Amino acid sequence: MGGVLQGFLTIVIVIGVGFLIAHLKIAGANAQTVLARLAFFVASPALMVTVLSETDVRQIFSTNLIASISCVAVSATLYVLAARLIFRRSAPDTVIGTFCSAYVNAGNLGLPMAAYVLGSASWIVPMLLTQMILLQPLGLAILDLTTNAQATGRARWLRLISQPFRNPLMIGSLVGLLLSIFSVQLPRWVNDPLHMIGDMAVPAMLIAYGISLRLGPLPGRGEPKVQIGYIVLLKLIVQPLVGYLMAEFVLGLPAEAVLAVTVVAALPTAQNVFTHAVRYDRGVILARDSIFVTTVLSLPVLVGIAALLSP
Repeated sequence: MGGVLQGFLTIVIVIGVGFLIAHLKIAGANAQTVLARLAFFVASPALMVTVLSETDVRQIFSTNLIASISCVAVSATLYVLAARLIFRRSAPDTVIGTFCSAYVNAGNLGLPMAAYVLGSASWIVPMLLTQMILLQPLGLAILDLTTNAQATGRARWLRLISQPFRNPLMIGSLVGLLLSIFSVQLPRWVNDPLHMIGDMAVPAMLIAYGISLRLGPLPGRGEPKVQIGYIVLLKLIVQPLVGYLMAEFVLGLPAEAVLAVTVVAALPTAQNVFTHAVRYDRGVILARDSIFVTTVLSLPVLVGIAALLSP
């Protein structure tokens, strides 16, 4: 338990550094953008290559993947039912709300949480695969079919099929997986720079995130509070609870894996959901407010999970 709390404390302190330097005007929105892009396009893919190439592939394609798919499916289904039958949201808005309810922040918070709290960044991979290969392509396909924001015909379907493989995290994960599957060891002149670049990923993400907390807009207007509250309930309570029940009682995973599945499922809504909302001009305020509220409330939830489930 002490190690888990130390991991949380490390993350909070680094986020606090980002918040402080933004407050003192040492760094602003431009610095946040540079750090976030550096982490997303360069450092995080390098981290995934080095971590996964050194991880037993059986751990990656284990029953953890089943637990991740299950908790995402339950949370997404419950939102879709409420959105269509009770809230009467349009199809595009329903997709954005579903992302808010089930799409975890695997990049900015998931990788640091896995690395420092769970002990290895590889714990985030089952959820990353679930989102990149299943949830996101399906949601974007529906958005494409129900809006006029994208190309039509063959170009649309080619874009949808190729979309997961144009994500830097996904590319880095696939390269690392192939290296692990075929037991390929990179030469030192390649491996050492990759490790050095990958080591930038976590601090860059957390500092950028701290800057965003200081400079980002506050929510509270435009969307009914009951709908935001329902999304928060699904994201921070239902999704991790389903993950825990699947891991503990259905799949019988070891304690370390149960903790990992539950913590990853309890991560807040991913920030790129807002990007999708803006891109398609649907559910923009819903995405913004959901991301903010789930992010603020996720810390006590994650600490509580760690306190209850730490081996």
